Amino acid sequence: MTADNTSWRPGANLAVMQQRARMLQQLRAFFAQRDVLEVETPILQYHAVTDVHIDTLRVPLEGADGYLHSSPEYPMKRLLAAGSGPIYQVCRVFRADEAGHRHNPEFTMVEWYRPGFDHHRLMQEVDDLVRTLLTDSISPGKTLKLSYRELFDRYLQLDPFSCSVEALQRQARQRHIDIVSDEVMDRDGWLDLLLTHVIEPQLPANRPVFIYDYPASQGALARLQQQDDITVASRFELYLNGLELANGYHELLDPVEQRRRFERDQQQRQQQGRFIPEIDEKLLAALKHGLPDCAGVALGIDRLLMIATGCDDIRDVLSFSMERA
Repeated sequence: MTADNTSWRPGANLAVMQQRARMLQQLRAFFAQRDVLEVETPILQYHAVTDVHIDTLRVPLEGADGYLHSSPEYPMKRLLAAGSGPIYQVCRVFRADEAGHRHNPEFTMVEWYRPGFDHHRLMQEVDDLVRTLLTDSISPGKTLKLSYRELFDRYLQLDPFSCSVEALQRQARQRHIDIVSDEVMDRDGWLDLLLTHVIEPQLPANRPVFIYDYPASQGALARLQQQDDITVASRFELYLNGLELANGYHELLDPVEQRRRFERDQQQRQQQGRFIPEIDEKLLAALKHGLPDCAGVALGIDRLLMIATGCDDIRDVLSFSMERA
């Protein structure tokens, strides 16, 4: 990339960089007060995630490929299985093909795990932390918590667990959402399209909104739970001012089920003609040894800083975004 006369300058100004430093100080004080141990795990690893929605950056090594981690989740779970107790990590993470006003291929997250918590209890701690870090950006009042089913019923008058794909397509067309082809998306793709294009813009401003208990097919590494007539994934996401800030789970403990999900991811990636990562056997060995009953969450620091500073573009809160690196 050819440099112009200003590309050497940082994207974030000094005030934003100072605010980032204060935010990280507050974050570490928050966890120290709650006796959650700060840890470090390798950024460069021998395994990539199999998640079909994430592409990991490969790094050639002598005799093998390495990968820049997209999350510290796998090694942190190995620490938990080894008896670490509650832990957190602030780190840089990397995801290929993520760039734009809300995305940068390299970004900062805090990820933490709480033995003995379920996803509802962890949601409360996430709310406590976000309100600590964004005191001036959140209106007084109660945090909004909606199940995935309640969310779609409130904003679209649809049951996402029983409605047909055709009903989802009709909703998209009625709202003039530009769609290339009906065949490129499965049911979850249509649900996600309506969530991002129709529901997210209607969520209340300056108020944390938690969405929880997703369809089982969107469970990722969350355990499943039977609720009346449906099976849900014990998972949540946090939104604030139209930004997705956090993704958390009541963590799956079963190594057999975890292997099955990894293999399903591999099959889907193969069908899409994409790179197929090997399964991380060290993580499965840790699960077999025994992961404590726990909940975990990843929270985006750069997006928190966007809200704290009123910036609409992530490049304005990074010292050097990818374009300036």
